[in-house]
Amino acid sequence: MGGEGDAVEVTRLLQRARDGDAQALGDAYAAVYDELKRAARLQLRRGRGPLETTALVHEAYLKLVGATPLAANDRHHLLALSARAMRQVLVDQARHAQAQKRGSGQQAMTLTASVASGEQAVVEVLALDELLGALHKLDARAAQIVELRYFGGYEEEEIADMLGISYRTVRRDWRKARAFLLAEMGA
Repeated sequence: MGGEGDAVEVTRLLQRARDGDAQALGDAYAAVYDELKRAARLQLRRGRGPLETTALVHEAYLKLVGATPLAANDRHHLLALSARAMRQVLVDQARHAQAQKRGSGQQAMTLTASVASGEQAVVEVLALDELLGALHKLDARAAQIVELRYFGGYEEEEIADMLGISYRTVRRDWRKARAFLLAEMGA
């Protein structure tokens, strides 16, 4: 993970990008590139489709710099936006696969918790995306924690730091969100 100096540099680059410096955004993304590759590697290790690590990171970057200007404030915000972009890439990929196969052969994903029992629930990418939308309406922070943990590959301590909340709050919200998702998947 990047140090304090890296965080300050990324924040400075993002400010320059918001001020119109197109190169600064690329430099900020490059500064967090190794972390993003780590998150992408975790996704692909879980069987998230045919993309390679580098391709997933690059597709996420293209999502970030797409139609609207990137409004990331600091390194943590950029990482959170990148996790959301990776989620979008994976959901788009699943939708494309579904359209190609007319609904058959969707890839399964496993939702696990390192702090809870070894239970696993298999859920399709599109179903998880839909459930996260429902969870967001009930508890936006819990949905963000699931997104960062599941799609970003971040541990609870990292998420607490990113969101500026306590580890215990992250852990409690993760358990609550996981219970909601498991209940909804079982329904």
